[in-house]
Amino acid sequence: MTSLPEHYASPMHLPFNRACLSGQLVLEGPGRDPGGAGYGLLLHGSKMLVARNSDRCTLPYGACSDRPALYLGRWQGEPCRLVEMNDAQDLPEKLELHGLLDEKPQLPIDLLSMGGLGRMILHWQERSRFCGYCGQPTSWLADEWGRCCDACRAHMFPAIHPCAIVLVTRPGEVLLTRKSTWAPNRYSLVAGFQDFGESLEETAIREVAEETGVKVGKLRYLGSQCWPFPSQVMVGFVADYAEGEIKVDTAELEDARWFPVDRLPALPPKRSIARYIIDKVLDLS
Repeated sequence: MTSLPEHYASPMHLPFNRACLSGQLVLEGPGRDPGGAGYGLLLHGSKMLVARNSDRCTLPYGACSDRPALYLGRWQGEPCRLVEMNDAQDLPEKLELHGLLDEKPQLPIDLLSMGGLGRMILHWQERSRFCGYCGQPTSWLADEWGRCCDACRAHMFPAIHPCAIVLVTRPGEVLLTRKSTWAPNRYSLVAGFQDFGESLEETAIREVAEETGVKVGKLRYLGSQCWPFPSQVMVGFVADYAEGEIKVDTAELEDARWFPVDRLPALPPKRSIARYIIDKVLDLS
């Protein structure tokens, strides 16, 4: 069982995208904390601490108010602050710990997405503590999610890393790939980071050729998903096979092969853009 939907109206509504928080979160600058009690977004690595009211998980209210916190904005009209729980701290009693990357998350989609947002912000904060120009400490800008160097006054803003992810098709078959660290028999799509001077379409074409030896023709954009592990946006395409035999890049993959559309292997979880693309193209949803 999972608390997530079985189907998504569009890729915009996949977990971790901001649409999942619509009407609940108003993101504000970290310097605009009004003070007073509020909700806590409590993260412990890739896990999240939540309260349970009856049969529903919620953000805890007033928890960990004595610990360093970063103001995020307003959650359901109340102040909301991000708290990183490190290993030296005792986890609060009566709160449940849930993994953000669980294959079948027990968190509702809004809290799962909120946790992803918090993880992304913590990643950016950790990697922007010092100025990339002069090496001196930085501070948060009051009204924006950027940072300013205390010495040279240079401004820096969150680094989001674009990745292309692509399903290659030919009549009756799809090209799927596998990494050795994945669950047994699980296959997914070719994916990789955008390189200097590339459009995302060029990234998709290059990654398919590099990882599988296959060349693709017509390419269509299908949607995107924020992937805050640690700071990517996955941009999804479907491509038509053009030519070439599979030659697996074993530095990247364990396997790549053509699968008949009626005999697919284990697929990625439905919470991912990879699965959304497969379901959409093959009309599996």
